[in-house]
Amino acid sequence: MKTMLSYKFRIYPSKTLQQILNEQLELCKWLYNRLLSELNKAKDECRKLKPKDTQALIVKLKREENPELNKVYAKVLQMVNYQLWSNIKALAKLKQNGKKVGKLRYKTGNSFKTLNFNQSGFGIDFENKKLILSKIGSIPIKLHRPVEGKIKGVIVKRERSGRWYAIVQVENNAKQLPPTGKTVGIDVGIRHFLTDSDGRHVENPRFYERTLKSIKILQKNLSRKQKGSKNREKARIRLAKAYEKLANQRNDFLHKLSRFYVDNYDLIMVEDLKITNMVRNHRLAQKILDASWSKFLQMLSYKAERAGRRVVKVSQRGTSQENEEKIKDRDYRAAVNILNRGLSGLGRPLAPVEERPLLLVTAEAVIEGQVSSMKQEAPCESVG
Repeated sequence: MKTMLSYKFRIYPSKTLQQILNEQLELCKWLYNRLLSELNKAKDECRKLKPKDTQALIVKLKREENPELNKVYAKVLQMVNYQLWSNIKALAKLKQNGKKVGKLRYKTGNSFKTLNFNQSGFGIDFENKKLILSKIGSIPIKLHRPVEGKIKGVIVKRERSGRWYAIVQVENNAKQLPPTGKTVGIDVGIRHFLTDSDGRHVENPRFYERTLKSIKILQKNLSRKQKGSKNREKARIRLAKAYEKLANQRNDFLHKLSRFYVDNYDLIMVEDLKITNMVRNHRLAQKILDASWSKFLQMLSYKAERAGRRVVKVSQRGTSQENEEKIKDRDYRAAVNILNRGLSGLGRPLAPVEERPLLLVTAEAVIEGQVSSMKQEAPCESVG
């Protein structure tokens, strides 16, 4: 089965190349806004434009209105048009789902952050570790892991911190993992990031809580700087780097934890959580978002699909109430109930319900790839 994978690598453009990249981002932003303006004008005049119409307009704009667009590789400009129509479709879908949304906004400031080289205009010199981009040049790239498969595209991205990355999109054959014969139920929570039906409590690393103090200091320093000054820009970059580090730590934890379950279980039962509804509880909203349950379940699903595993979602209603007389720990009880609901839905025998010593897995153990390195925790009544 052919699947698409994305690899994210740090790139190190020189100051000259950064100027070229930034100039091209500004040109792409101009094109995005110009095409959006044309769409809004057509709507006001009761005309209907299609993607091919705005695609044809790019050629005219390059020739008659903004020749500077010729500095950007043609395929990158085409992908600006594709991005615009993708955003329009996303808004239309939200409206269909009953969401209240306004008009598509114009890009301002540094909000346009990507150059999309799709199918052509790029190359990677793996021997010399260089990313080669048409109309830009050769950029050093940190290839920290091997790229497996046929490269179909490269997206160059500028982060708010000023760092640059290349997202390499690859098509390859998914590797099916051998069967393990094991199933597991997973209950996510705030007291522990998750508890599974095999008796693991995985610690919630609470990355945001741990870095909140330093982030508040950086935010305060930024607010004190004069708008438009060099010192304010330096303070903004320091804050952006802190948020970027926070996101990298969280993603590393989620990737490794989801990989553990996909590698070790054929069937993974999880709750069908309504995260959007849950964060309306303002007392718990920040803790829920910090835990990143939604992203973890997303990673679990796509990794399971590639590996030939299966993730089954079950109703979350009342999962911690069943079997109360047999299992005291509420989180573990919920995990067992999630497993049995999933098995029941598939017509399979239910797992035995029993009290067992629970095992605590620290966040550090997950990050170091040692989920099996656990210390035993006496069974107790959960309070959260």
